[in-house]
Amino acid sequence: MGLFASEYEGKRVFHKTPAEIEIMRQANTLVSKTLAHVGTMLKAGVTGEMIDKAAEEFIRDHGGKPAFKGYHGFPSTLCVSYNDIVVHGIPGKREFKETDVVSVDCGVELEGFFGDAAYTFAFAGISEDVVDLLETTYASLYLGIEKAVHGNRIGDISFAIQDYCERKHGYSVVRDLVGHGIGRSLHEDPEVPNYGRRGKGFLMTEGLAIAIEPMINMGVKEVYQDSDGWTIHTRDRKPSAHYEHSVVVQKGKADILSDHTFLLEAIKNNAELQEILPKS
Repeated sequence: MGLFASEYEGKRVFHKTPAEIEIMRQANTLVSKTLAHVGTMLKAGVTGEMIDKAAEEFIRDHGGKPAFKGYHGFPSTLCVSYNDIVVHGIPGKREFKETDVVSVDCGVELEGFFGDAAYTFAFAGISEDVVDLLETTYASLYLGIEKAVHGNRIGDISFAIQDYCERKHGYSVVRDLVGHGIGRSLHEDPEVPNYGRRGKGFLMTEGLAIAIEPMINMGVKEVYQDSDGWTIHTRDRKPSAHYEHSVVVQKGKADILSDHTFLLEAIKNNAELQEILPKS
């Protein structure tokens, strides 16, 4: 779940112990399996309300608690954001179409710790230029994760994402929403922007848990918020893409706590969806 950007002011950052990391891994595994469950349901004619209800039942049946529902008044278990909706879409009665892209963002609380991940599902009828946007955004997520190692700075993650999406591929990075720390709270410090300068920002050390989530627009970077106080659209109403993993900073290589493998398997078994993989 994206965090609205604000100035980072050196608030306390809590690094996670190995035992806490394992609880967070369990929370993120449940998030990942919930996204996979949603992936089996996504078909033309299905609504956001339908997958949201199923996701809440799945989370509670597996001992978790929906992290988003009730968070600052958010009414649902999932954020369901399609086409020009960047993030924070409230699941509704609109039926999905074979030309939709649908970002599903899910959070879970388990044993006092949080998991958070997102994937943009693609129906079979989307255009090639939208496929390229999704593949580019997905690749940028992993380029950012590569920089989430002990001794680097948040700006190294930010630059990797921005440079790949904007300079190399001509898309736009949303400035108004960012990734975030995660742990005993859904949103913790530090913020993790998808734009920035190498070598700048918060110094990352072993045990820091963060959610990295590129939010990339096909057109302009500007966005606006609906009157519902949540739903974020692209200003020019062109498509947007959003992918997210929760990771722990470690020496040498980040530890990815969420797992998209589950949902990719679900997509392979759903004829109405097409698999999106990171652009090579």
